[in-house]
Amino acid sequence: MKELQFREALREAMSEEMRTDERVFLLGEEVAEYNGAYKVSQGMLDEFGEKRVIDTPIAELGFAGIAVGAAMNGLRPICEFMTFNFSLVAIDQVINSAAKMNSMSDGQFTCPMVFRGPTGSAGQLAQQHSQNFENWYANTPGLKVVVPSNPADAKGLLKTAIRDENPVIFMESEQMYGFKGMVPEGEYTIPMGVADVVKEGTDVTIVSFGKMMLRCHEALVELEKEGINAELIDLRTVRPIDYDTVINSVKKTNRLIIVEEAWPLASISSELSHMVQRRAFDYLDAPVHRVTSMDTTLPYASTFVDAYLPSVERIVKASRSVLYKD
Repeated sequence: MKELQFREALREAMSEEMRTDERVFLLGEEVAEYNGAYKVSQGMLDEFGEKRVIDTPIAELGFAGIAVGAAMNGLRPICEFMTFNFSLVAIDQVINSAAKMNSMSDGQFTCPMVFRGPTGSAGQLAQQHSQNFENWYANTPGLKVVVPSNPADAKGLLKTAIRDENPVIFMESEQMYGFKGMVPEGEYTIPMGVADVVKEGTDVTIVSFGKMMLRCHEALVELEKEGINAELIDLRTVRPIDYDTVINSVKKTNRLIIVEEAWPLASISSELSHMVQRRAFDYLDAPVHRVTSMDTTLPYASTFVDAYLPSVERIVKASRSVLYKD
């Protein structure tokens, strides 16, 4: 094991795969000469050269289309969006080309590629740079969607994503690029669709993914002070979702809270709530409780940012609610 920043774990995953497979290449805005907008690709241009680490114009629709075409012709591109807010410019290529190419061609073409970059709020970046689209992409058949919460998962899941024969949406938190954690050395992958039971508990199941896992860890500390023993599950991937791990936990704790940074309507937490109530309704001793961002666009003021996002206080309050302690 060695300690790496989140950005270093991502870089290590990409570099290891590029050394092993000459078909893998990286393209996107500022990934080469500038070493990446968040320094994720630092040093990769020097090692792999300008044919495999490619700076693109500010034209997401264009370079996403180039990446799809490259994947159809046998290469394995990693297409970086400076933020997934900008992926909306390229969403036609992601949804109507990459996700559907295998099906439309009756298996004659595949799109083994990764679309990756930061998602969600990163402080006072206002409405057009603070959105979560995990549920949008997870709604699309043909895509896999990964949202890691720590450096070890970031490396293991990105290596798996690069090797996958299907297009993968790989979403990172801009605020976590400097976050440090222990990462296994050597060959290391994590399968998609396998959640991680981070902490076992008996009183309530808390499920989350990505940056919100940090809030959940903080909430666990406060809950323990009140004698509440929560089980914490990190989904890691939101398509496919590991329903079985969540349902088995609910059968044990009889209560469920889902914490998600996205808006509440038609979210991952909505889907998970439906499946749990469908498959484990008789085990529930309280309604499923969701803690999401507020159902509005994100204002610029820091006080509004704090009020908008899921908080430790809201997670603790939800836990008390399902345990009839409020």
